[in-house]
Amino acid sequence: MELFTIENLFTLGMLIVLQAVLGFDNLLYISLESKRAPLEQQKKVRWFGIGLAVILRIVLLFLLVKLLDYVKDTLFTINWEGVVTGTFNLESIIVLFGGVFIMYTAVKEIWHMMALEVGDGKERKPQSAGKVIFLIVLMNLVFSFDSILSAMALTDNFWIMAIAIILSGIAMIWLADTVSAFLQKNRMFEVLGLFILLVVGIMLLADGGHKSELHFFGYPIEPMNKATFYFVIAVMVLSDIVQSKYQKNLMKKKEAAAKAEQEAQEDIL
Repeated sequence: MELFTIENLFTLGMLIVLQAVLGFDNLLYISLESKRAPLEQQKKVRWFGIGLAVILRIVLLFLLVKLLDYVKDTLFTINWEGVVTGTFNLESIIVLFGGVFIMYTAVKEIWHMMALEVGDGKERKPQSAGKVIFLIVLMNLVFSFDSILSAMALTDNFWIMAIAIILSGIAMIWLADTVSAFLQKNRMFEVLGLFILLVVGIMLLADGGHKSELHFFGYPIEPMNKATFYFVIAVMVLSDIVQSKYQKNLMKKKEAAAKAEQEAQEDIL
């Protein structure tokens, strides 16, 4: 079978777009997580972490192609009549774990920011580069499940999927530095990023609950549509921009009023 046919090239383009869309939340996590490493090692952490994650993604792709049926095989079930019911497999457990971990990370970082506002004056010590790289690779694999399974729905050509993963990884390495630099210069958007991560965690929990056919008190867990997710993110970003603009206008008015009052006092004297 020829690799670079018109059909395969079209599929490759679709897969690259798909990887870019599904990789936004992953890129945000990497940019925020890398800031916990020592400053002089942050760029290396992002590059090495993403590079290693891409290699492991290809390994995961190969395993999923060979073992897809086993990934979807039922591991155990829960049936607490009238309270909780569910059927769990390896895929749903990994997605649920990713959702819990990301929500924990986001809440912990938000709490730390609130603690700084109270004025305890204590800055956290940077974590080791190795630990940060491990977390980036681990969460990259969690995010990989949806993108790889979606790719497998478009084609069964392993090399087309592998090339798409490699190209998206290169783009992620390039964009991670840009996103990190933007967050460093605009610290207020870091708060927005953490709340977006919180929504990502909720989305993964909903997706994992749906894959597990979870029911609470007879009500099923429904997955969050990607379109809904990006709409929520767009509203959050727009709200943050409006709030920042409004706050700047208030500060300008306050400064103008203080200046006018000072000039009035000088005129009296």
